[in-house]
Amino acid sequence: MNSREKLSAILLSLGLILALLPLSSNRSFNSRPDKVLMEVLDQQSYLTTDQVARYVASEDNTVQLIDVRSKEEFNAFNIPGSINAPYDQFLDNDPDRILNSGKTKYIFYSNGDLNSNYALAIARGLKYNNTYVMKGGLNEWFTTVMNSSFSGEKISARENALYENRLRARKLFREINSLPDSLKQKFMESKRIAAKKLDGGCE
Repeated sequence: MNSREKLSAILLSLGLILALLPLSSNRSFNSRPDKVLMEVLDQQSYLTTDQVARYVASEDNTVQLIDVRSKEEFNAFNIPGSINAPYDQFLDNDPDRILNSGKTKYIFYSNGDLNSNYALAIARGLKYNNTYVMKGGLNEWFTTVMNSSFSGEKISARENALYENRLRARKLFREINSLPDSLKQKFMESKRIAAKKLDGGCE
């Protein structure tokens, strides 16, 4: 059984279990497990680390990253602008507290793909269709964004834009994760306020 087949079996089992779970939120898991499985396996449900890096570098406020790792892992380091919603507590709280805007693109990530795929299956089963997964998780983020380099004599305009985007995201990642926890949120807020002023908006 290859990894895709294993993932399919796991997600289908998860869907069947969730179909029987009572939820405390104002939504219930009433999607058909096979429909949820098809959505979760659809490549359009996944974003690359470069796509996420572009959101981070541009500080896109229509995107919310959701780190489903433990609180301890999140506090050690996280992608700038992320909030923490540990997967093992995901159903203990009302998901609507996190996924409450139809205009926002919510992107789950973990170290790899497994827990973020589970979170996506739950969210899609609860009809939160504006949810996605950063493919490869933080493992891929470090490979693609944090450890990227360029070697060679020529670089195309597209390659240059991609590399510059990775550098901006990398710099922001290092800046925010070098701060104490108490200052991380203030740092991100100050950047948002500065961006609004540049755009001619108000605080």
